[in-house]
Amino acid sequence: MKKRPNIDYPFSIDREKLYSMIEGEAPTHQELEQILQKAKDLKGLNLEDVAALLRVEDHDQIYEIMEVAKYVKEEIYGKRLVIFAPLYTGNVCVNNCTYCAFRRANKNLTRKVLNMEEIEQETRILLKDGHKRLLLICGESPKNNIDYICDAIRTVYAVREGNNNVRRINVELAPMDVEDFEKLHKENIGTYVCFQETYDQELYKEYHPEDTPKSDYMYRLNVMHRAMQGGVVDVGLGVLFGLADYRFEILALMEHANHLEKMFNCGPHTISFPRIEPAEGAPLPEHIPHKVNDDDFKKIIAIIRIALPYTGIILSTRETDELRTELFNYGISQISAGSRTNPGAYSHIANKNTTGSQFALGDHRSLEEVISGMIDSGYIPSFCTGCYRHGRVGADFMDLAKPGLIKQYCLPNALFSFKEYLYDFAGEETRSKGLALIQKMVSDLPQNKRTETVKSELQEIEKGKRDCYF
Repeated sequence: MKKRPNIDYPFSIDREKLYSMIEGEAPTHQELEQILQKAKDLKGLNLEDVAALLRVEDHDQIYEIMEVAKYVKEEIYGKRLVIFAPLYTGNVCVNNCTYCAFRRANKNLTRKVLNMEEIEQETRILLKDGHKRLLLICGESPKNNIDYICDAIRTVYAVREGNNNVRRINVELAPMDVEDFEKLHKENIGTYVCFQETYDQELYKEYHPEDTPKSDYMYRLNVMHRAMQGGVVDVGLGVLFGLADYRFEILALMEHANHLEKMFNCGPHTISFPRIEPAEGAPLPEHIPHKVNDDDFKKIIAIIRIALPYTGIILSTRETDELRTELFNYGISQISAGSRTNPGAYSHIANKNTTGSQFALGDHRSLEEVISGMIDSGYIPSFCTGCYRHGRVGADFMDLAKPGLIKQYCLPNALFSFKEYLYDFAGEETRSKGLALIQKMVSDLPQNKRTETVKSELQEIEKGKRDCYF
């Protein structure tokens, strides 16, 4: 690996401090009530509050935490969930992470980097399914350099399938320097996502062996500072749960989020919650060192929801459909649907999917099946990209979100994009019950001029108007 010069990094994790905070007694009933009452003010929680909640083990108290998370979720996000699909452009990778099928040492994996024509084909298939928001992902390799990524983004945005096109691309890419982030920012991306994997620097060394780009813990830890310096104002954090004690990881995520808020007046736009899943050719998933069971997983999602109430929480198709549906209530605000994790999988470019997946999926349903289930649970699927396109991003987004003003845009825009989907892509049964849900949602809106505008736009969508948003 090319050696980087000595850098005074602005952010670091105090490992010993965070581990010490997860030790001790669970909060008393009175202490818990005080923390949860504070959470209901929708102003978030501090590090000490979160540490106390992480020490809760009593089933009834965990239920109380989850009920408050449900309240916070309803107050801020209501009954809507943003939907996206991952688009893998390549599985070639120079790193050797012990938990990932794309690791360089995996000789059973057929490697593939999609060319622009193949990326176009993948995009067309996703558009035909009804997707509007994509997450572009690839392994770390010179073949996936910034010029390739920028070409890929332009290619995706240029695809038209009838009247449909991709309205927003988020990216999950390896860390880069400020100059490359400046190039990325010019391509009109949404959120830049990069997982720290684990914030425990000692364990990080074990999971990222050899001298590879990813073995540089501090360079990765400070990637969001470089992204924001390069103009990318919306960033997404994440860890891979199972690599270290989940309580430590949650406190570290809080520290990271608070530091970004302090430095840039804007914390993370999203936090992702993946757990380690089986991955062909990767040894670690066979013996997960710090496995997170379903009950603890529910608890930590609920805690982050009330601790960082305006941060989007993403849940991928690693989890089963049953668990995903349950977690909609307690904090999840964005989900992937109809996902494939190998390059060329959507259009079967790669010899009928023989390139191999990055990890095993838990939810194998199609996009329409996911949407049908959401409707049954009373949730509005949202393909909205209005905030990105109106410039309501970064600190500007948070300035609207924290006083509750963003709700004036979110539900109407979700209804518009959902109705488009129902008319353009859904089967008869899904369309029928989806339209009934929209009608119910509209009837619950306050009767004012804005609601009349919403009704008018929904009628225009029936007549063929598309891409409506406030």
